[in-house]
Amino acid sequence: MTTRPWARHVVLCLVGALMMYPLLWLLSSSVKPGATVFTQPGLWPESWDLTNYPAGWVALEHPFSLYLANSLVIVVLSIVGNLISCSLAAYGFARLRFTGRRLFFTLMLGTMMLPGHVLLVPQYVVFAKLGWLNTYYPLLVPNFLATNAFYIFLMVQFMRALPTELDDAARIDGCGPFRTFWKIIMPLSLPAFATTAIFTFISVWNEFFGPLLYLTDSELYTVPLALRQFVDSEGQSAWGQMFAMSFVSLAPVIGFFIAGQKYLVKGIATTGLK
Repeated sequence: MTTRPWARHVVLCLVGALMMYPLLWLLSSSVKPGATVFTQPGLWPESWDLTNYPAGWVALEHPFSLYLANSLVIVVLSIVGNLISCSLAAYGFARLRFTGRRLFFTLMLGTMMLPGHVLLVPQYVVFAKLGWLNTYYPLLVPNFLATNAFYIFLMVQFMRALPTELDDAARIDGCGPFRTFWKIIMPLSLPAFATTAIFTFISVWNEFFGPLLYLTDSELYTVPLALRQFVDSEGQSAWGQMFAMSFVSLAPVIGFFIAGQKYLVKGIATTGLK
């Protein structure tokens, strides 16, 4: 017996509403007076306080626009770095033939099994000796060195699904490896590029520990560090203002995801398929 279409739609709507509840609660809390955020149940506020948004925008040491701009700079450069470095590394593993290719690919995948905290101390020591503390270099430079094995693996699987006859045709036309990558492989790998860009955007935008570890100047703070400033040393917080700025900080992530979701689904659906 097949499930009726309307029943599937009802189930999907209920699941969608359940998944949307935290976002709706955040939006509702952002327009409540701070003292009533946890005392007024339900999503519809009994009293409204729209001043949370303008007050939260200027409540910290610097305007919230500065923290948004800092995060945007780091995110854009991180996306550029990951797309360039990871795509070139993936192209080498997927399309080129060289001695030790399988060994290096296995070692690269092995790095995915290392907990990130294992690398914290060595990385911090290296960046400290380079004089990069309290700068964006520790957050940006690794992205230009193809250090994220997951993105490399994602692109490798996608590039392997492309016909090898394309490389042969390009070689006959006089294209070298780099030109083949630039003219043929990269345009056909746009879904994988979009998937990498979206994942990079979400992970870097929400990154808290890295900026907390390397940044000490408040002018360099990113959005997660700025939101943490709404909580004082005694655990007291301007909840309404913090939730208002939290909702503002979600807008770029939601917008970027909506703009690229078609490519994200296509990239994940076709990765690894022949």
